[in-house]
Amino acid sequence: MIKVLIIDDSPLIRGLLKEVLQQADDIEVVGSAEDPYQAREMIKRFNPDVLTLDVEMPKMDGISFLKNLMRLRPMPVVMISTLTQKGSPITLEALEIGAVDFIAKPTQNVVEHIHHYASAVQQKVRIAAKARVRGFREQSLKPLVELSRAVFHSNKVLAIGASTGGTEAIKEILIRLPEQCPPVVITQHIPPVFSTSFALRMDRTCTIHVKEAEHGDKLKVGWAFIAPGDQHLTVVKKNNGLYCQLDNGELVNRHRPAVDVLFNSLTQACPKHTVAALLTGMGSDGARGLLALKQAGAYTLAQDEMSSVVWGMPKAAIELQAAYEVVRLEQMAEQMLKQAITPL
Repeated sequence: MIKVLIIDDSPLIRGLLKEVLQQADDIEVVGSAEDPYQAREMIKRFNPDVLTLDVEMPKMDGISFLKNLMRLRPMPVVMISTLTQKGSPITLEALEIGAVDFIAKPTQNVVEHIHHYASAVQQKVRIAAKARVRGFREQSLKPLVELSRAVFHSNKVLAIGASTGGTEAIKEILIRLPEQCPPVVITQHIPPVFSTSFALRMDRTCTIHVKEAEHGDKLKVGWAFIAPGDQHLTVVKKNNGLYCQLDNGELVNRHRPAVDVLFNSLTQACPKHTVAALLTGMGSDGARGLLALKQAGAYTLAQDEMSSVVWGMPKAAIELQAAYEVVRLEQMAEQMLKQAITPL
């Protein structure tokens, strides 16, 4: 049984979350707390496997509580978030601190589709219970000095796919890329509003430019393009250049954007000039696309188990023998860049 503690100041939401979680045979709600101080005592008493945590609460906000928790007693946390322009930066900060994942706060619309919501919350909790949680630490990552003056092969493209745990994994790679690195294209499973906030957050943090991809964007040196939530990102070659294309096609592997869609487009656009990495995430999206890239002449990498929050997508790729290398997250940026350097 997965033991869950619910932390939320709203009695209505605490009751609803308890109801939907206890519908699952493998989940037990051991308690619910209305504020972080009450939660602290209940954590000691019940030793839960997973917390659900609201951001805005009295006495101590969820972010402050999460920071203390991840410093003193790291454990899996699913944020109950407001999926809005206002709520997305706070939720992204929670992921940065160490929360495994997030899900929408229940609304009237959610209540009308309670079965779908219940299934989603239960699945998030199951994934969190198996996640590898790292304690909160202040990062001081910088671009790789030894590669900052490297001459990169013209037309090289770096491609990244990720899901659960991916926002922080992507950040760790992007922040280490030098100003003149090859263009980067990224598909991360993320809701629409969050992809915009994530791109803005990365642009403020990194040496390179980062933006949410727009239809027709030309891939440029020193730029990273992140797929918008709910749109597939592909790369096409035309007029001797590479361009982003977006579409609202069918879900692929239950996702839009899907990593396989991005990777498969690169097998047509520039396979021999692509360096692709599949990072942390649940499921198998991206595994077959990575294999197709490898077979088409790209250099492919998968994140290792120990540095992954959820070792699902990379594991699936490794089982297909789709990756030339299995790499720790800390070395991923360096390994990708080395494969993009023009031979002397």
